[in-house]
Amino acid sequence: MPYEAPTHTVERSLRATTGAKVIAGVDEVGRGAWAGPVTVCAAITGLRRPPEGLTDSKLLTPKRRDALLEVLEDWVTAHALGHASPEEIDELGMTAALRLAAVRALEALPVRPDAVILDGKHDYLGPPWRVRTVIKGDQSCIAVAAASVIAKVRRDRMMAGLGEPGDGIADFAFAANAGYPSPVHRAALEVRGPTAYHRLSWSYLDALPQWRHLKKVRRSEEALELENGGQLGFDF
Repeated sequence: MPYEAPTHTVERSLRATTGAKVIAGVDEVGRGAWAGPVTVCAAITGLRRPPEGLTDSKLLTPKRRDALLEVLEDWVTAHALGHASPEEIDELGMTAALRLAAVRALEALPVRPDAVILDGKHDYLGPPWRVRTVIKGDQSCIAVAAASVIAKVRRDRMMAGLGEPGDGIADFAFAANAGYPSPVHRAALEVRGPTAYHRLSWSYLDALPQWRHLKKVRRSEEALELENGGQLGFDF
């Protein structure tokens, strides 16, 4: 399917209007999953021409994403991943967990960015980071597209590697669904209930009477305030 290639337009604008020299593209994966962490990648690319075919990871086949990753990790100037665990998501809520993962990624970079291009319309980072939000930034901005692919492939591989032989984790087919809802995933939850990798504050447990007692009620005052502010609304 044809698509318009991402550009450095936003990055050039930030350089011109703010004087920023080091700009990181940031994207997340795993926000809507029932199991596993939410993962954020921060990528710095400079203004070089990107690898051919780079775009939002959701527009690429798994084979193409895997091939691009091998190129991207050598091509980017720098990149880092940050994760927020299922336990942290349950405790903090998704907005605060996203910020935690993003800060971990940004602080793991070898140089602190002067500005951040954040995919989406909501700034879940906030001060002290200088943020430019871009709707569909993973399709239009080269650095965000690179972060999108790296985050997606790395988290998918992490999910595929969970568990040990014979522990029943294979029944959830994380290698195929990466912790997102799927018929196999739902069927395994019915029989086995949630694992240590599942988010226990998610409302999928409401549909599982035999496991509903495991549901966690969130959480900290800060988390509730953030979610009630309407920055990110989820109902899973």
